[in-house]
Amino acid sequence: MDQSKDISSELESFREQWRAEVRAKKPTGTAGQAQPAQPGPSSSTPAVPARSHHRTSAPPRHLVASHQKPVAKEHDDDDFQAQSYDLPSEDTGPARPSAAAVVEEPVTALEHYEKAVERETQGSLGDSLQLYRKAFRMDPAVDKKYKNKHFPAPPKPAAQSSHEGQPSTAQAASTTAPGATAANPLDAQPPTMKELIASFQGLSIEPAVPEVEGMPQPPCPIADLPQEILVHIMHDVAVADVADFVRLAQVCKRLAYLVTTEDQIWRSVCLESDFGFPAMHRTWQKSISWGPADDDDDCDEEEEEELDPENGDDDAATAAATIFLTPEARAAASRAAALATTASLLRGPRYRSSWQRMFRQRPRVRFNGCYISTVNYIRSGQASASQVTWNSPVHIVTYFRYLRLLRDGTAISLLTTAEPQDVVHHLARDALALHAGPGAGAAGAGSHLPSAVMQHALRGRWRLGSVDAAAAASASAGDKGDDPEADLVVETEGVGKYLYRLELALRSAGRAGGGTRNNKLVWRGFYSYNRLTDDWAEFGLKNDKPFFFSRVKSYGRGD
Repeated sequence: MDQSKDISSELESFREQWRAEVRAKKPTGTAGQAQPAQPGPSSSTPAVPARSHHRTSAPPRHLVASHQKPVAKEHDDDDFQAQSYDLPSEDTGPARPSAAAVVEEPVTALEHYEKAVERETQGSLGDSLQLYRKAFRMDPAVDKKYKNKHFPAPPKPAAQSSHEGQPSTAQAASTTAPGATAANPLDAQPPTMKELIASFQGLSIEPAVPEVEGMPQPPCPIADLPQEILVHIMHDVAVADVADFVRLAQVCKRLAYLVTTEDQIWRSVCLESDFGFPAMHRTWQKSISWGPADDDDDCDEEEEEELDPENGDDDAATAAATIFLTPEARAAASRAAALATTASLLRGPRYRSSWQRMFRQRPRVRFNGCYISTVNYIRSGQASASQVTWNSPVHIVTYFRYLRLLRDGTAISLLTTAEPQDVVHHLARDALALHAGPGAGAAGAGSHLPSAVMQHALRGRWRLGSVDAAAAASASAGDKGDDPEADLVVETEGVGKYLYRLELALRSAGRAGGGTRNNKLVWRGFYSYNRLTDDWAEFGLKNDKPFFFSRVKSYGRGD
């Protein structure tokens, strides 16, 4: 009996201690918890059914990219933020978030909303919905605060900010003080970017400020270089890496002026560097299996009819004759035609003889990253037969499409549920050869490797749409959305006897003044080709979303 009493007393003391700890840890409550729950943004819960893969009547074999409007619905991409992936660690594989980023939890409503946007961008729609709900419970106007913080509206001119019928501060100052020479500088309208760059013309490179006041300035050899030598150095930087060349504008105002106004450097970037338009292939350079391009692939049947020399057109006869040239001669002829087209486009109304404007606005493929399409949709689940529920269960389905375009005209396509940080660093030729393709080993042999996600990757090829020199003026004067040079065609391997054809179009996402171009691919069509029956079938694009470009530093030049 004494032993049982001792056990009961110890148990009771433990319970009292546990209750005290619970009471000490229990929060007192916040004002945000008393607010009614608010629904999350409607854009984060797309209620669309599952994708159907039925085959219907489709275009013939010689189909080229149609110029109709994209099938996928265009979204407002003004608030788009590009993703960038660093180099993977040598010991731990792909780069992952730091420990501080994983442990730290959001506290305020704005932090919850920012975390929700981040998770939605990564494709985790379920997590983002929970964070959105928490953010709106704490502050119903958190979406406006987020937009004001990350995407502030441009300041209004002083004349528009004043009330109607009342003079502005600058006008009142000039009225009350006729002898005043200038108005309040705070009320003056800021200069435009062109005027700001022009004001840097007479400036020079200044040495750094000494760390200790009164000491001589540290040496700055680049400040003593003549402008001709400085421009030559900047030219070499631009040809090696155009991103490093543009970042020189952040060094000082003199370099910013040279980066913006030296059009000869931009000409070299467009015509001579690895980032220019000679690397934009307008014809097939490789076969789908990455072998040499077949003669039948260099010219479609529809193009052969247009290039029939019996029509009496000298240009058509010349173009048709190039079909029977050697690959080296055909590549030289293609380069000459591309240079002629580039020269014609430069003189057009769109680019206004500016090489810098052409490099920024002309459609081109980017090789230092990959294009990712994040697809989220909701489908109904099956109700439990042994449990009564008021609401039917739903499933949030998330998957990703990855598309990497390589410099030699080949492509890698992958459809998977793995998130980008686990895929992008393995989206390469060697990983594809290890897990997929004819050179891969036995099925499941490398399933333990981090690159095992590449076992479903597909080889392919890509080419851009072309426009000849005669039609360059009319193409540049037309609408940017109908530019035939923006059409992108990707053909990949399929399952068994099938081949896949993706018809896309290059677009730009983000604010117009942000400097981001050619970072979006919208769908025009998705087809499958049966090699045995020579039949085409079309996939529906009900759930598919556009591709967005993400830079991956481990790709380098994109070879």
